[in-house]
Amino acid sequence: MNSAISFFYFLSFLTVLSAVMVVVSRNPIHSVLYLILTFFTLSGHYILLNAQFLAAVNIIVYAGAIMVLFLFVIMFLNMKQDNDESKTNLTKIAATIVGGTVFVILFGAYRKSVIPGFDPQQFDSQIGMIENLGHLLFRDYLLPFELVSILLLVAMVGAVMLGKREIGERHF
Repeated sequence: MNSAISFFYFLSFLTVLSAVMVVVSRNPIHSVLYLILTFFTLSGHYILLNAQFLAAVNIIVYAGAIMVLFLFVIMFLNMKQDNDESKTNLTKIAATIVGGTVFVILFGAYRKSVIPGFDPQQFDSQIGMIENLGHLLFRDYLLPFELVSILLLVAMVGAVMLGKREIGERHF
């Protein structure tokens, strides 16, 4: 078996295992750490797909910044261990029905999917490179890119205004 294929299967197994552990883990800190491991294994899949830029952005943005934010929020909230007795049977039954429905939908989508074979004549080694992504982003999607930057700027200004209220000022 090819080493890339065996590495793909190893990464896939580790990704699914860590994603399941995110959901199953009772401690929120452990869930966040498993989610970080999931993001790293997904970055490994991006590298296998020759999308090095997406792998780096995934690690920097998701595994770095957002997971640190999640950890700070969880530690700031000081969440106590909740016991299973507080959950009603109706909640458990509803969760089982929703989980089973999602499983059936995903299994049906998997059965209907068609995986194309590999064609070496049509392989383009530059498909996931930064230059092609930049051309696509700044040529075809320039207006949405600029609108998102303005939206983020407005959100930052709004957060600063809400955070810097003086005592006695009215709320927005």
